[in-house]
Amino acid sequence: MDNLLALVPRFADAMLVTLEVSLIAAVLGMGGGFALNGLRLRYARVLAAPYRVFVWLIRGMPYLSQLMIVYFGLPAFGITMTAVQATVVSLAIYASAYFAEIFRAAWASVPRGQIEAAQAFGVSRWAAFRAIELPQALAFAVPLLANQIILVIKESAVASVITVPELTMTASDIVASTYTYVGPYTLLIVSYWLLTQAVSLLVQRATAMIPFLQNATNQAT
Repeated sequence: MDNLLALVPRFADAMLVTLEVSLIAAVLGMGGGFALNGLRLRYARVLAAPYRVFVWLIRGMPYLSQLMIVYFGLPAFGITMTAVQATVVSLAIYASAYFAEIFRAAWASVPRGQIEAAQAFGVSRWAAFRAIELPQALAFAVPLLANQIILVIKESAVASVITVPELTMTASDIVASTYTYVGPYTLLIVSYWLLTQAVSLLVQRATAMIPFLQNATNQAT
C-alpha cells in the first residue's frame, strides 16, 4: 500500500499532462469541427465533396498512423514539432472529423419548418440561428460532444509511443523499472476513470444550463 501511495505524485503529474494535451486537442478539434460544418452549410455546392473526403479519410485511419505522420513525416518537409505539439496537432485533426459529424447531425436534427416559420414572421437569419437553431443543436450535440472528449482523452494514451510523459507512458516506465504490474496499472485505470468522470459531470452541468440559455436567448430576441 505504501508503495502504491508513493506512485501517486508521479501519476498526478502525468494526469496533468494528459489533461492538458487532451483538452487543448479537444478544444481545437471542436472548433475545427464546428468550422468545417459551418463551411459545409454555407458553401454546400463547393465543399460538400471535400468535406466528405476529409471525414472519410481521417475517420478511416488509425490515430496512431496519423500521429506517426505528423511527428516523423512532417520533418521531411521542414516542419518539426515536439512530441507534445505533434500529439496536440494530430489529435486535434483526428478529433475534428468526429466533431464535424456531431455538429452535422445536430444541425440536421433541427426542424427546418421552425426556421422557415421564423423567417416568414420577419425574424432575421441571425436571430433565428441564436434563438432556434443553436439551442436545439446544442441540446442534441452536448452528450455526443462529451463522449467524443472522453474518447480524445483515451486516445491520448497513444502518445506514449513518442515518449509524451502522460499517464500510459508513466505506468509503462514504472512497470519497466520495478517489474510490478498491479499497482501502476491500477493507478492508471483510476486516473483515466477520474478524468472521464470529471468530463461527464461537467457535461451534466452544461446540459442542465441549456434550457436556461435558450430562455435567455429567446428573451433577448
